[in-house]
Amino acid sequence: MIVTTTENVAGHTVVRNLGQVFGVVVRSRGIGGNITASLRSIVGGEIPEYTKLVEDARRHAIDRMIQNATVMGANAVVMMRFDSGEIAQAMNEVVAYGTAVILDPAP
Repeated sequence: MIVTTTENVAGHTVVRNLGQVFGVVVRSRGIGGNITASLRSIVGGEIPEYTKLVEDARRHAIDRMIQNATVMGANAVVMMRFDSGEIAQAMNEVVAYGTAVILDPAP
């Protein structure tokens, strides 16, 4: 499955647009991770506990998006983007979305 943030894929032609596709993940950091992250925030700098949480959530959202695109019969997702938000100040929502398409190699 090709996943790209661009509208076109070099060497390929979109032969069919299958519509919007997305993958959603909601994650929460455990109490231990929140306490550790809170202590780190006092000092400043990167908070690895939250960095890992966001990286894992994005990867999981992409995986779900790819699964949904596969079910639709797509072999690519173009114009892929992320959106994220906070739910109840304790959870992080990540959405990966784009357009499911069928690509053929350009002649």
